[in-house]
Amino acid sequence: MENQLGLILKLLLLSALLSALIKYAGPSLSIPATATNALIIVLLPVAILAIALLWRFQTQKQN
Repeated sequence: MENQLGLILKLLLLSALLSALIKYAGPSLSIPATATNALIIVLLPVAILAIALLWRFQTQKQN
């Protein structure tokens, strides 16, 4: 139970940090509104998750 609570607190802290970073540092970034940038922003999290899951699948397959 304590391990799950620790994980939830870590995720909450990471989420709050990311939110503050987006709110305060995000407007200073000058990212042009192009179709390429929109595709990168939308597809990058999916690609990262796919790579992580494939990596996890490969390590479980070896064990």
